[in-house]
Amino acid sequence: MSFADIRAGVVGVGFIGLAHVEALRRLGVDVRGVVGSSPERARAKAESSALPRVYDNLDELLADPEIDVVHVASPNHVHYDQVKQVLGAGKHVVCEKPLALDSTQTADLVSTAKAAGLINAVCFNLRFYPLCHQMRAMIAQGTIGEPRFLTGAYLQDWLLLETDWNWRLVPSQAGELRAVADIGSHWLDLAGFISGRRIIEVMAELHTFVPTRRHPPGPVESFAVVSTNEELIEESMSSDDAASVMLRFEGGARGLVAISQVAAGRRNSITLEVDGSESALAWSSADPEQLWIGHRGRPNELLARDPALVDETARRIIGYPGGHVEGYPDTFRALFGEVYRHIQDPSGDATYPTFADGHEVLLVTEAIAQSHRTQTWTNVKRSET
Repeated sequence: MSFADIRAGVVGVGFIGLAHVEALRRLGVDVRGVVGSSPERARAKAESSALPRVYDNLDELLADPEIDVVHVASPNHVHYDQVKQVLGAGKHVVCEKPLALDSTQTADLVSTAKAAGLINAVCFNLRFYPLCHQMRAMIAQGTIGEPRFLTGAYLQDWLLLETDWNWRLVPSQAGELRAVADIGSHWLDLAGFISGRRIIEVMAELHTFVPTRRHPPGPVESFAVVSTNEELIEESMSSDDAASVMLRFEGGARGLVAISQVAAGRRNSITLEVDGSESALAWSSADPEQLWIGHRGRPNELLARDPALVDETARRIIGYPGGHVEGYPDTFRALFGEVYRHIQDPSGDATYPTFADGHEVLLVTEAIAQSHRTQTWTNVKRSET
């Protein structure tokens, strides 16, 4: 299926914005141009990264009648306003997580997108490791019996040092939560997607292990190393470096997740295990090509990411034959492929995370923040409850 007749624009030229451009190009989408935090920064990045046309601002991009879809990959605090602008311009939108900084904003975006009849997606790309789709299919089919216990972690080390810095450490730009909102949100979405069950209650403790940080006066990109030879500004930290969270799911399943951006040696480690009443499943991003299947009365199994061996829902997002490794960049390609197929044929249901999923995760992370403040089990507050 060709996407050459769909034209996209990307807002944000940092690490994630470039990942969006690369994945879209792999799909054959015509990426018409990008918008950066400033035209000068965007043009410098465009020159070094072979990006397409640079628009001076979002208004100029939205005024281009040939753009059909806008990808919002800018800092968190501008997501809400930018997505509202995109929807108001009548264009489909793919937004990085978090969809907005609070659930009032995300609820508004859900209703606005629905009223506009536009395709809307949130970039929970980790769902699109094929074996995560396989886990979901096996659980839905009852292969492991009743899911009982979901455990795992999302660990990084890029904020381990006091001189590690990025806009994600600034609450006015990133929001109240840091590690939980940035990477924990991915794990929480993944657990709900794989299990097919919503989180209904949480008990959380947040940790700030690096209470003071030193950083240069200018912006620092994600995962960049700060030079200690220049004059640094010292700031006290209030947001979380790490978190410990217990979970209660619909249907009685329980969960436990560790989240950290100060775990030395863990560059980007995601693990998830689901223990069922009959068998268990475990997957790790360090070895995304294998799914561990645990048994009691017979040998355990390893299922390879192979189109010939997996469920149809996993097979449809696989891009290469078995034995040809797929990784993190392929998750963007697979996610965007599902979104753009829906743009071409909007008659079916969404097979990707929508604004409603982004709103759902905001409700859970807000409950986590509240639980930490009160040190009690806290319900996830939904309008229907």
